[in-house]
Amino acid sequence: MGKSSSGRGSRARALLALHAMLALYSLSSVCAKLAAGFDFMSVGFVGCYAGMIALLGIYAIGWQQVIKRLPLTFAYANKAVTVAWGIVWGMLLFNERVSPLKLLGALIVLAGVVLFSLAEKDEGEDATIGRDADE
Repeated sequence: MGKSSSGRGSRARALLALHAMLALYSLSSVCAKLAAGFDFMSVGFVGCYAGMIALLGIYAIGWQQVIKRLPLTFAYANKAVTVAWGIVWGMLLFNERVSPLKLLGALIVLAGVVLFSLAEKDEGEDATIGRDADE
């Protein structure tokens, strides 16, 4: 039982790290949008793109660490939450209006991620049950 509890805690930490990495990944788009407000190759433009490259580099390293601990299909399906992060950043940083249809779309995407995650969890439990029966 202790092994199972620590396994759940480890998976929860990996999931939290995944979502932190996805939030970071979505911030790279914020840098790109900020860069659009500057003249091409100006200090602001280059600074925004340097920030974007730095964020993507950190994300790439973090992503590699996360997929060591979570199934790739599960981690990749969770990338869809960047849609919701995009809406949050647009609202907070750019005063963009969130229409009811955008909100509905984000909720549908999040529901899909949750359903996929639950299905992945059920498949994992089925595999464990089958393996226990064989032993």
